[in-house]
Amino acid sequence: MADLELTDLHGSLTDRALNSMNFLNEVSHHYPDAISLAAGRPTEEFFALEDLHRYLDLFAQYLRDQGYDEPAVRRTIFQYGRTKGIIQDLVARNLAVDEDIHVDPEAIVVTVGCQEAMVLTLRALRAGPADVLLAISPTYVGITGAARLVDLPVVPVGEDDDLVAVVKAVRADGLRPRACYVMPDFANPSGLSMDLDGRRRLLEIAAAEDILLIEDNPYGLFPADGHDRRPTLKALDTERRVVYLGSFAKTGLPGARVGYVVADQTVGTTGLLADELSKLKSMLTVNTSPVAQAMIGGKLLANDYSLVAANRREREVYAANLRAITDGLAARFPHGEISWTVPAGGFFVVVTVPFPVDDVLLEKSAHEYGVLWTPMSHFYDGDAPIHALRLSCSAVTLAQIDAALNRLTALIVDQLVPSGGPELDL
Repeated sequence: MADLELTDLHGSLTDRALNSMNFLNEVSHHYPDAISLAAGRPTEEFFALEDLHRYLDLFAQYLRDQGYDEPAVRRTIFQYGRTKGIIQDLVARNLAVDEDIHVDPEAIVVTVGCQEAMVLTLRALRAGPADVLLAISPTYVGITGAARLVDLPVVPVGEDDDLVAVVKAVRADGLRPRACYVMPDFANPSGLSMDLDGRRRLLEIAAAEDILLIEDNPYGLFPADGHDRRPTLKALDTERRVVYLGSFAKTGLPGARVGYVVADQTVGTTGLLADELSKLKSMLTVNTSPVAQAMIGGKLLANDYSLVAANRREREVYAANLRAITDGLAARFPHGEISWTVPAGGFFVVVTVPFPVDDVLLEKSAHEYGVLWTPMSHFYDGDAPIHALRLSCSAVTLAQIDAALNRLTALIVDQLVPSGGPELDL
């Protein structure tokens, strides 16, 4: 029997970032009756199996309209395809319609979810041991895990930190910052957004300090009521400083597992960064499922390339759910016992409490109180206690939110009273 020691395997396997998603999924699996305010999945309310057939038919007709004969239509959908993908033209049109981003389709690589786009981008940028990735903290655990897989250290940048000072400090330590990862719209996990001046300033810093920005935008189509969408960094990017990560998981079909990366930076004298990423992809996943791409392509065609239009119902659900969480917290904690963010959209609310929040408390919450949430400690490096948790509004009903907040309130009250906290008049 060939027994292995964990120390003989890649160091990322013991990293907290790689363990986070597995742990959270396992908790959910072990407590199926608990109401989950943890999952960042899209609502399932509007899923319909018949849509898949319609999307596939639409995409097949699109190919015919492009001059494909029937054997070529079947081959395109059923066979291995181009490593870059078969729907770049449609993705490019979607970006132009919804985001005012205008790029050559050849600058787009269609990936197996956005997670592959992250891995490809970081693998390409990690050229030597001095290279590091900057990331706005708290940081989405997916990018942290991807960086660990390619041995790219992550340097956190606090939301109030001076990015220029961080870049200079990193360079003073003999390191090379390759890029800064940022989620400007309704970020996961913080729920916060960057104002227009902040976006322009970030682009100016990237140019002055000669670094790239990796913009991740899974939630940008979901502003809450009374809030307008802001231009993406990529839409404002005039110097090709932004590598743009996109996903159809929240706005299309999560089960299709289709994402993409816009990498229009030039490499050498003639090539694009997208061409280099496609080389990496050819050795990682070969290509993204053409059947899955056809489904996404069909959805884009069905909605005149606009996912803003396709997600009007979803946006209303998320806005109502987000308001239910923040209003529900206000009704249950009127005297400032805890605090929480009031995001302008997206899926997430961060609740700050006067006691440490960790995985042990999450297990207790699931087992004894029947409610799930995400400890914010999963989004920070280090072992310092974090007194906050993340609530997600996307995959629950209003009735479930009300019940979940009652359960969460009971947990918080029980944590406060034994620790000498105030008696709460609820």
